[in-house]
Amino acid sequence: MAGSLIERTLGVLEILAEEAEGVPLQQLADQLAIPKSAAHRICNELIRLGHVRQHAASQHYQLTTRLVSLGLRYMSSIGTQDVVQPILDRLAEESRELVRLAVAEHQQLAWIAKAQGSRSGLRYDPDMGRVAPLASTATGHAWLACFSDAQALVQVERQQTNTLLSMSDKAALCAQLALTRQRGFSTIQDSMGPGTAAMATALRDRHGTPLGVLSIAGPSVRLTAERIDILAPALLGAAHELASVAPSSPLFS
Repeated sequence: MAGSLIERTLGVLEILAEEAEGVPLQQLADQLAIPKSAAHRICNELIRLGHVRQHAASQHYQLTTRLVSLGLRYMSSIGTQDVVQPILDRLAEESRELVRLAVAEHQQLAWIAKAQGSRSGLRYDPDMGRVAPLASTATGHAWLACFSDAQALVQVERQQTNTLLSMSDKAALCAQLALTRQRGFSTIQDSMGPGTAAMATALRDRHGTPLGVLSIAGPSVRLTAERIDILAPALLGAAHELASVAPSSPLFS
C-alpha cells in the first residue's frame, strides 16, 4: 500500500479489526505492501496510544477496546440509542429475526446498528460494521434499486474491482432491481451463507434521496416467501418511521 502515514495506519487498524486472534508483523507488512520496519513503527505508535496491544505469547498484534469505546461514544452522541434503536427493537420483536440498519458513507454501505429478535433456536447474527456487498445481498439490492440500472451497475463494479460482471450477471441483477422497485423491498436467499434469507427496503428523505437500508434476516426455514410477504408491511412501516426521524440525527446527514 503506497500512500500517506495516515493511510497506512488506518490500514493496520482495518486488518486487525478482522482478526480477533491478532496478526503477526510480517503479515501486516505483506498485506499493506510496506517494509516490515514501517509496519513495526506504526504498531509501536498505536501501542503507545492505547489502540493496539501485542500478545505476550504469540507476539501478534491485536486491537484493544479503545476504538470500540470511541465508536460507541459517537453512536450514543448522535442519538442512535435514543432515536434509532427503539425502532429496530420493535421490528425485531415483531419479526423475531435479526434487524439491521445500514447507512452510506464514502460510497460504501455499512451495517451500523442491529436488534436481535430471535430468542431461541436458529439465529443469524453476523458481525456488524462490515460493508454490505451490493450485488449479492438484500441490503445491497434495496440500495441499488434507488438508482437507475446504469448507475447501479457503476456502483457494483466500483465495489467489485477484481471481478467484472458478465452480461448475464448484469441482466439478472437488473431484473432483481426491477422487482425490488415494483414491490418496494428486496429479497434474497443464501447470500450470506447456505440456509439464510433476507429482505430489505431503503430509507428515503422527503425528496426521495436514499439515506440507508433497513433489513430483516434469518434462517430460510423461518423466513420463507410467505412470511416475507407477511412481514413486508412492518418492514416498510419501520423504514418510514426511521426516515421521519432522520433529520434529527447526524447519522443520516
